[in-house]
Amino acid sequence: MNASLKLLRALIVAGAGLSVFTAGAGLFEDDEARKAILDLRQRIETNRQAADASQSKLTEENTQLRRSLLDLQNQIESLRAELAKLRGQDEQLARDVAEMQRRQKDIAQGVDDRLRKFEPVKVSLDGQEFTADPAEKRDFEAALGIFRKGEFPAAQAAFADFIKRNPQSGYQPSARFWLGNAQYATRDYKDAITNFRALVAQSPDHARAPEAILSIANCQIELKETRAARKTLEDLVKAFPQSEAAQAAKERLARLK
Repeated sequence: MNASLKLLRALIVAGAGLSVFTAGAGLFEDDEARKAILDLRQRIETNRQAADASQSKLTEENTQLRRSLLDLQNQIESLRAELAKLRGQDEQLARDVAEMQRRQKDIAQGVDDRLRKFEPVKVSLDGQEFTADPAEKRDFEAALGIFRKGEFPAAQAAFADFIKRNPQSGYQPSARFWLGNAQYATRDYKDAITNFRALVAQSPDHARAPEAILSIANCQIELKETRAARKTLEDLVKAFPQSEAAQAAKERLARLK
């Protein structure tokens, strides 16, 4: 009986020890798990904080990048505006230069035109070649134009004025010829004879000389100076036998006889 009690006690003690051991082992496992969880939480928190910091930094960098891009875009737009302005200035400058060149050309042309008004010009008239001032040429042609319109008194005044103002002009013989014709047309025969004779005296080889002599005879006929007219016509035939004026003189001589 005592032995049985001892065995029972031994079993109880052993069971109690096993229970204590098991309870200790469970307690140990809970601490390790808790510690592991805490460590895991700590790592998660650390990682989260690191991620938040990284995200914040990335956001800040993105914001800074957007600002930089915006600044760059503004700079580009400013450069474009400046470039457009410069192009506009270049175009305006080109227009100004073109206008200046045109004006210089016009000025140069105007100067040339004014100079040409004073430069002698070569003239070929009635078989004669000579140089004359542009003003002489203009005035002679103007007087001749008046004559051709049949305005003989005005033509007479124009040619008389031309001869007076241009005594050394190469136009002198022709001017005297047309002045004499204008005077003949107005029946101023004596003055016409004076100018025709002046032409022959100054330029006996002039292409108009035979016509001038014939015109002298015509004036003498109008003045009833038949003898003088016959003498003039005979002198014309002798001096210029091959001229058309000489042929006309022969016909008039025949009528005068």
